[in-house]
Amino acid sequence: MPWWSWILLWAGLVLALLGMLAWFGYALFRKAVRTMEALEGLADQFAGLELDPQLPPLRPFRPAVFEETADVRLALEQGSAERRHRRQLRWDRLVVRGKLMQHAPSTQRTDSHA
Repeated sequence: MPWWSWILLWAGLVLALLGMLAWFGYALFRKAVRTMEALEGLADQFAGLELDPQLPPLRPFRPAVFEETADVRLALEQGSAERRHRRQLRWDRLVVRGKLMQHAPSTQRTDSHA
């Protein structure tokens, strides 16, 4: 093979490599633009959400390592008491709903085509 064929071969390979890198860069840029658009839409949706005013404000996280043992125990007991209370309320609602379903008033239906 003559020497100039090697130059053509390597020039073609380098051009193909540059073309492939340009194509991948363009595809990656398009994906990044679509991702940013999706994140902007998500930010708009998140900004439209309103927090429930009945919920207590969130406390900043503080590891229990830095708390007193009695305070941690009290917080655990309060949390379990609140969970038991919520569970009892949910149970009461389910019992009332079940009783309503068992004792539903029957209605007399008449045939409209008769």
